[in-house]
Amino acid sequence: MAELERKFLGGQAGLNLADGTVVSGYASLFDERDRGGDVVVAGAYRASLERLAAAGGRVRMLWQHDPAQPIGIWDEVREDPRGLWVKGRLLSEVARAREAAALLAAGAVEGLSIGYRTKRAEKLAGGGRRLLELELWEVSLVTFPMLPAARVAALAAKELAGAELKAVAEALEEARAALRG
Repeated sequence: MAELERKFLGGQAGLNLADGTVVSGYASLFDERDRGGDVVVAGAYRASLERLAAAGGRVRMLWQHDPAQPIGIWDEVREDPRGLWVKGRLLSEVARAREAAALLAAGAVEGLSIGYRTKRAEKLAGGGRRLLELELWEVSLVTFPMLPAARVAALAAKELAGAELKAVAEALEEARAALRG
């Protein structure tokens, strides 16, 4: 059996701390070459997601691709025209998930990354692969995404347990807005 591969492609994920800790964004972007030279095509996840749904399975949410550290639940995993969209919840009952929420809020961790097995691929001229079908196993929160622009893009904090965490989220939003403008 082929070894599990990982793509640190995370994605312009949004972090919403209003209702627990909800993480959402793109874990993979279509038709963009990553630092390893690979390009994922639209539809690459379709069969895997259909098989998981039919079996009542789910894509796992891990911390830094460590199978011993599940930190939450992906409630939604789907392909759209742009890429692989995920939305899920960090579980506040899990110590590592609480740590991950703090790191996300502070901007110390910003990426999403996929763990998968390649089912079908073609070699690309100049190196890398065109990934046609992937068996998706997990999506992790990671420190270093492979696409530099694929990072947590938004923080929204409402009714947080700690005023300090809310202040950090607001300061990050203001800093991001200033950098964009």
